[in-house]
Amino acid sequence: MALSEKSVITFPPAAKCASDPVSPSGTTLVDMEKVMENAMEKAMGMPNAKSADQFPTQEPDQYDIEAQTAKKRSCALLRFTILNIYRRLFTLVFCANVGVFVYIMTADRRLLALVNATAANLLACGLARQPLVVNAIFYLVCSIPRSAPLRLRRIAAKVYQYGGVHSGCGVASLVWYAGFVGLMSKEFWAPSTGKSTISVAPVVLAYVILALLLAIIIVAYPAFRFKKHDYFELTHRFFGWLVVALFVALLLVFAHEVSRTAGQPLGRFLIELPAFWFLMVIVVAIVHPWILLRKVRVKPEHLSNHAVRLHFDHTTTTFGKGIQLARHPLQDWHGFATFPNPDGKTFSSLVSKAGDWTAACIKDQPTHLWKRGVLIYGFAYAMRVFKRVVVVTTGSGIGPCLSFLGDENRPNLRVVWQTRAPLNTYGDNILHLVSQMDADPFIIDTSKMGRIDMVPAIQRLYREFDAEAVCVISNPFVTKSVVYELESKGIPAFGPVFDS
Repeated sequence: MALSEKSVITFPPAAKCASDPVSPSGTTLVDMEKVMENAMEKAMGMPNAKSADQFPTQEPDQYDIEAQTAKKRSCALLRFTILNIYRRLFTLVFCANVGVFVYIMTADRRLLALVNATAANLLACGLARQPLVVNAIFYLVCSIPRSAPLRLRRIAAKVYQYGGVHSGCGVASLVWYAGFVGLMSKEFWAPSTGKSTISVAPVVLAYVILALLLAIIIVAYPAFRFKKHDYFELTHRFFGWLVVALFVALLLVFAHEVSRTAGQPLGRFLIELPAFWFLMVIVVAIVHPWILLRKVRVKPEHLSNHAVRLHFDHTTTTFGKGIQLARHPLQDWHGFATFPNPDGKTFSSLVSKAGDWTAACIKDQPTHLWKRGVLIYGFAYAMRVFKRVVVVTTGSGIGPCLSFLGDENRPNLRVVWQTRAPLNTYGDNILHLVSQMDADPFIIDTSKMGRIDMVPAIQRLYREFDAEAVCVISNPFVTKSVVYELESKGIPAFGPVFDS
């Protein structure tokens, strides 16, 4: 059933909960979202939304969306925010490394042990972002059958928080490397044997690498990453490449001096050194996506001044996969979810105005873009482990949700979509695709009713649908707020972690 203007559902504003605040701060999610919306519109110069009087208003008593009291779990803030799965993984990886590091520094201060540990952590850090490895992780973990206990499937669905391993190993590599630089500096300036066996070259290289590693970790701090994402991306990429290249050079120079002192051929020494093989795998992992760098044809479909649909025909897509796109291969890259077109041979991505790059994409209507690597599984793929899912999204977040259409064996879905003037912004074709996900979606037209607190409506729909999970795809603020509100009330909710 295709959606038309007559079938778009709007809601009256939700009431505040008198006994329990909707959000942790005591302010309703509606109020916070309005502040965010006004700020974003001023920043981007977005015009006011068009009137949506053409949308009929549903009778207020047809859907009970008043804020409902629900007792929050004790220690919810600690469990679902401060100690979420991502941070638990980070803490586990980092603390395990620190424990071994302390043991090595107190019992066996061998430089080679520190080099191997540094390279091992850099390898794990890099592989956690390598497309083939990420796809393998998602495929294996999400292969758990839907007949498995729900508790196990909910644990498996947290696979998208694997980034905690990436960041944990990244910070741990700095700890190991700082220990290596410290011991090497001591051996250079105050050798235990009276004469240093280390020359100036490896010391200089070591300090340059240390500075680069420190810069990479500083710009990856969430507060900086969100405010200056382009700087973060470019620093992370080019400094990361430089660190690997210099580390290989350092290893060769250092190995040459150590092997000469030990009277061992350099080749044999390197073959027997784990760090050498770790670095070789890192190089392959970095180079692989760029070998697949291509300039592909794009067919833009102008939807509105706020959104454009990009059609691709260079390959096909499946459920939950995304694509990396750029106007220039050495500049900033942007990831977009993909969803199959009706012919099954091509696919699309939905791009909405959210910054300079996306605004230019909507305005210029590009006919060719660069892509790198393979299509990579994202957060939405983890939802395939469930039988029934409530999908909650705002604005262009509907794009990643449409990737569910790439799986004929997808979960049964109910859709809650809050957006501005959906027909004017995204057009009939997008609304028709939404109706394929859910024949009776809840579409909240904010241009007519304003933004509402979706949590009460989600709670009711979750119970009525007997859903196993709620999938939330929106901007970082709304995603984290809604996921926290639901999980603190005992409803399993999942949302992307925005860690890259």
